[in-house]
Amino acid sequence: MIIKELKILRQHGIQYVPDLKTAVLTPLFRGRPVIKEDPTDQETEKIKKLCPSNAITTEDGFGIDIGKCVFCKECALAYPDKIAFTNDYKIASNDKNNLIVRKGDSEIKFNENIVRPEVRKLFKNALKLRQVSAGGDNSCEFELYAAGNVNFDMGRYGIEFVASPRHADGIVITGPITENMSEALQICWDASPGPKVLILVGTDAISGGMFADSHAVNRKFLEKYPVDLYVPGNPAHPLTFINGVLRLIGK
Repeated sequence: MIIKELKILRQHGIQYVPDLKTAVLTPLFRGRPVIKEDPTDQETEKIKKLCPSNAITTEDGFGIDIGKCVFCKECALAYPDKIAFTNDYKIASNDKNNLIVRKGDSEIKFNENIVRPEVRKLFKNALKLRQVSAGGDNSCEFELYAAGNVNFDMGRYGIEFVASPRHADGIVITGPITENMSEALQICWDASPGPKVLILVGTDAISGGMFADSHAVNRKFLEKYPVDLYVPGNPAHPLTFINGVLRLIGK
């Protein structure tokens, strides 16, 4: 019986991702964008019209805000000689300004100077998180569930989701934060003991995404508390979330 099981294991091979920090995704994955050449003024206006979430910025030069980007790739399809999307999934940052990609950028930077000391002191070896779907469409939620499955197994680093905010070291928000969820989110935050971390996952959570101007959205919660980590994506990939959290806690 044991020999039979060993044969099956050998036939199936490794079913999990051995190293979550060096894994390589398919080239088809839409990760960090690259600006090969700055578009002309005329091209920029056309790209702005193509973008469904107003992710194009012209302040201090042409840039793509991946905190607003839904990774539809329309800009790259229209001007492949100017814009491309790589399979780089390490695009999380603790500084919202670092989410704007410009010509010459080869990575999404992480600002070590603004990491709160207590975060790494208390949560480096164990971080329990409560996830709140604040009007999300379940896409980011599914990816976060996957982060804890047998393939990614973020629990190997001591990172886990818990059922109650009273057992959590921080809150993970997905969705644009609708009016109907704003009070529930506040109650969940208040129930979590401090010190605690606040993480936004997905375009909707970071900027409101395509729902930013909706009357059904109430994002006043984010005006009251500092955000420790922004995890872009539409939806965010499990590796983006895991590597971002590892960077935050210094592990």
